[in-house]
Amino acid sequence: MVSGHSSSENYDFDLVTIGAGSGGTRASRISAQQYGAKVACVELPFDFVATDEKGGAGGTCVIRGCVPKKLLVYGSAFTEEFRDAKGFGWTAEERPPFNWKQLLQKKAKEVERLNGVYKKLLRDTGVELIEGRAKLKDRHTVEVELSGGGTKTVTAKVILLALGGKPVKAPIPGKEYAITSDDALVLDDLPEASIVIVGAGYISVEFSGIFNGMGADVHLMYRKPLPLTGFDEECRQHVSENMTKRGIKLYPSTSPTKIEKRDDGKFTVHYETEGEKAKTIVAAVVMFGTGRAPNTKNIGLEDAGVKLSKKGGIVVDEYSKTSVDNIYAIGDVTERLQLTPVAIMEGMAFTATVFGDKPTKPSFENVPSACFIQPPLAYVGYTEEQAKEKISGEVDVYVSKFKPMKNVLSGRDEKTLMKMLVEVSTDKVIGVHMVGPDAPEILQGIAVAVKSGASKAQFDSTVGIHPSAAEELVTMRNATRRIKCNGKA
Repeated sequence: MVSGHSSSENYDFDLVTIGAGSGGTRASRISAQQYGAKVACVELPFDFVATDEKGGAGGTCVIRGCVPKKLLVYGSAFTEEFRDAKGFGWTAEERPPFNWKQLLQKKAKEVERLNGVYKKLLRDTGVELIEGRAKLKDRHTVEVELSGGGTKTVTAKVILLALGGKPVKAPIPGKEYAITSDDALVLDDLPEASIVIVGAGYISVEFSGIFNGMGADVHLMYRKPLPLTGFDEECRQHVSENMTKRGIKLYPSTSPTKIEKRDDGKFTVHYETEGEKAKTIVAAVVMFGTGRAPNTKNIGLEDAGVKLSKKGGIVVDEYSKTSVDNIYAIGDVTERLQLTPVAIMEGMAFTATVFGDKPTKPSFENVPSACFIQPPLAYVGYTEEQAKEKISGEVDVYVSKFKPMKNVLSGRDEKTLMKMLVEVSTDKVIGVHMVGPDAPEILQGIAVAVKSGASKAQFDSTVGIHPSAAEELVTMRNATRRIKCNGKA
C-alpha cells in the first residue's frame, strides 16, 4: 500500500496505468478524481495496430468484445422474431433482405463513439492519456513508443497493469486460415455457405447464435460432451437442445486436426469425434473461439521482476499486488475471473487499497454471469456440481421448465428453464440459473438477493409480477430433488 496522495518529487506520476480498458480506466479515474493522485494512462490508439496488438480506450469489452458482440446478437435475433410474428397475425415475409455491411457500419460507429467517451472520461478527471505501446524498463519506469512517432519515458510511484487478453488459436496445421472473435466482428461478408466454429466457451456459443441468426449454416465443434464448460450441467444440456432446434449443428467430443485451403477459396476442416473415424467438412469460414491468453508478451515484465504463471498470466495476491510491491495488476491479465464488471470491481478495490488507505480485497463470491446465446443463459451462485463439491449437507434443487407465454401463439418449440439451489440447513438460496428470454435482465436483480443472503422463505413471501416469466422464481414451492453434498462447509 502507498501512503500519501501527492506526487513524490522523485516520480512524474503517483500512478501510471498500462491499459485503458474498463478496469484500467475506472482505476485511473477514481485514483485521480476521488483521491487526488496524479495519474497517466497508457493505451494504444484506436486505429494503431502493431504486430498482433490492437488498442483503443475502452479495451476489449468496448472495442472488440462484449459491446459490439451484443449489438450483433440483437441484429441476429430478428430472424426468429419474424417467424414468431406469424403466430400473432402478421403476414409479412418470413425473412426480409438483410444488409450485413450496414449493420457493421452502425456497430463501428457506436464503438467509435464509446472510444471517445472513454477518452473523455479520463480527460475530464485529470488523467493524462498517453497513446502508444508501453514497456516497463524497471519497477518505476515506463517507456512508451508513441503512436505519432518517438518515445516518451515516465516514472511512477505505483504502476497498474490492466493489459487484458487476446484470442488464441488451437495449435493445429492450417490454423492461419482460421479467424478469431476479433476478426468475426469485422468480416467483410457473411459466410457464403457454412461456418465451422471451434470451442465450447461462451464466445463460440454466442457467435454460433449470431451467425445462425444471420442465415449461415453453423457447425459448432467442441471437445467436451456439452458446450459451456463451467456452467450448470442441466442448463448446458438445455442450451444444447435449444441450439439444435434453431438449426445449429453440434459436434460434441470433437476436435479439429487440420485445416486446408481449397482452390475455390473455401476450407476443408479435418476433425475427429470420439469413437468415430476421422471426417472432413467444407466451410467458407473457420473460426476459433478456443480461449484467450493474457497479454503479457513484450511488455518488459521480466525486466521489472513481475512473476508470471505457467500460462503467462500475472501472479497477484488477494489485493491485486504482483511480486513487485509497487506494481499491481487487474482484469483478464491476472487469470482470475475474466469478466468486465469484475475488472472494474478489482480496479475499485485497488484504488481503495493503494490511495484510500483502506485495504480492500475484490470479492469473487456470487458474481453473476451470462451467455448471450438465443435464448440466453444467466446465473448467480453455485451450479449443482459446485454445490456437491463445496457445500456440506443437503441441498434442495428446484427446477421448472415451461413454455413462455409468447411461444404459445408463436408455436416455437422452446421452453424456459429455471433452477434454484437451496441449502437445507439454512434455507439460504445459494444458486439461481435461467435459460430463456431476458434471463440476464432477470438474474441481475436476483443476484442482489443472492448476494445479500436471501432465504427461500423470503423468495416465497415475495409477490410475483404477473404475467411474467420472472414470477416463476418466487412461486417454485416443491423441490424437484434433494442432493447430498460432501464439500467443506
